[in-house]
Amino acid sequence: MSLKEVVARGMREAGAALKHANGMEVFTRHRPKMTFLNNVPFQTNDTFIAPTASVIGNVTNWDESSVWYNAVVRADSGFPITIGFCSNVQEGAVVTTISCAKSAENSDPLKNAASHSNASGEGVVTGGGEVGRVLETGFPPVTHVGHYTSIGAGSVLVSCRVDDFVDVGDKCTILEGAWVESHVILEPGSVVPPYTRIPSGGRWGGNPIKFLGELGDGAKAGIQKKAEGRGIMAKEHAVEFLPVGSTYLHLEDLERKGKTAIQG
Repeated sequence: MSLKEVVARGMREAGAALKHANGMEVFTRHRPKMTFLNNVPFQTNDTFIAPTASVIGNVTNWDESSVWYNAVVRADSGFPITIGFCSNVQEGAVVTTISCAKSAENSDPLKNAASHSNASGEGVVTGGGEVGRVLETGFPPVTHVGHYTSIGAGSVLVSCRVDDFVDVGDKCTILEGAWVESHVILEPGSVVPPYTRIPSGGRWGGNPIKFLGELGDGAKAGIQKKAEGRGIMAKEHAVEFLPVGSTYLHLEDLERKGKTAIQG
């Protein structure tokens, strides 16, 4: 962290402490969904995005999917992310796309309003289309999460494909170009190296990943049952939050107690 960031953070925290000492309460203005470069995250009416989650840019959340507390789904490199039907991204997980392209053209977004590049000048998006290819496979570096798939708490997914009916354990890492086929269980803490293919029907674990055994019918059915259970839980959480947000309820509660509140 740079000196500037340290000083800025210190000033913010000192200001908040002084306000609290004066009897003022601070409520958050965090935005669970954020538009990035005119890409608006898409969600259906029964998608649950937790109030402390961050869904940014070209992200599609399909029916009954859920993004849980402190999870980050960040599509800001010009390539999309898809979360499938009844799938879930659990607490503190990070789902993103690779941020640089091997054969991308250099472009200055300040000179050309139709183009955009990241801080390194790579990963250029021009006229809504990707310029250059990132992955060695020749496929675009999108991140795809299939249907009835669970992404465990603290896991990290980068420009990979995870098919339907997959249970990714807590604190797993799946790197760019990797492909996890359907009906697979990854044990907690597993690391899938770049461009690794995990075939269907097995239990895998370790760093690097190793085959542990075949899945029986019961284990395969358990993957869907787990995803459906998270979906039911998401509905229970969703009824506590309004589409326009519930921050104002907290504000009204503070005002009823005679406290002065400001946005933090």
